Amino acid sequence: MPAEALPAPVFIIGSPRSFTSIACAMLGQHPEAYGFPELNLFLDETVEDMLLRLGGDKQIQLHGLLRTVAQLYAGEQTLPAIDMARRWLVRRLRWSTAEIYVELCEKIQPLRGVDKSPAYAQERRTLERISGAFPDAFFLHLTRHPRTQGASIMSTADGIFAIFANSIDYETDPPTVDPQIAWHRTQQTILDFLDGVPTTQKLHLRGEDLLAAPDVVLPKVCRWLGLDDGAATIRAMLHPENSPFACLGPFGAHLGNDPNFLRSPAFRPGGVASPALAGPLPWRRDGSGFRDEVVALAHRLGYA
Repeated sequence: MPAEALPAPVFIIGSPRSFTSIACAMLGQHPEAYGFPELNLFLDETVEDMLLRLGGDKQIQLHGLLRTVAQLYAGEQTLPAIDMARRWLVRRLRWSTAEIYVELCEKIQPLRGVDKSPAYAQERRTLERISGAFPDAFFLHLTRHPRTQGASIMSTADGIFAIFANSIDYETDPPTVDPQIAWHRTQQTILDFLDGVPTTQKLHLRGEDLLAAPDVVLPKVCRWLGLDDGAATIRAMLHPENSPFACLGPFGAHLGNDPNFLRSPAFRPGGVASPALAGPLPWRRDGSGFRDEVVALAHRLGYA
């Protein structure tokens, strides 16, 4: 089936640790949608190239895809189902990643797929690969305040995600791991890409606003997507823990979403504080704050 005949998928694009997991799970509880874990399919043109890229210590980036295939084709996420999913991928080594994505969307139709792979936003060409495969796709740009996002990145595995993203200030001796660098690069990459996306197919949302007022924000998102925004639907979306992917998976495919979300996936009312942009950053030893370009971009995205 051609991609144009399928419900247009939704891609949540943003930095890691920016509420993408809970946002995707919430949207995925809409009766007209299906929330995927991190698929990471569009990182390369072919399945073979993607598997080569995601070898070694990057194999965890395959967990979401393996869990999805297991759930959709075996109806469960068990060790045998994950083994089946690996064979399913191997049999499609020569396929393009777009063809795989179309097959998954065919499997869930008439539901609309929702994908939240943060790796998509690391390179402009990856985002363009998505829009080339799905010209009608919707892009939800989800952001988090650079201070709390940075602190969250640095508190996870000693900042390993910042290191993987080469978010390092080499002007200090020794070099300083600084997540603001990747935050700025990622947001700018997204904004540059979205400049070429039709207005009706893109929406910026601060994650803090979603968590503080989901009863206001979720109906807005639903209307943008042309989905039902009734009270019963919104109540269902407040239970992301009902997603089949809102838990740790079996050995060898236990992730696929943010680990903290998988351990505690329920939505908790109350929102998230939005701190000031000014002041020293807790992860820097030299007492410096945000760079001027980070502050300017944060202002553009609605942060004071």
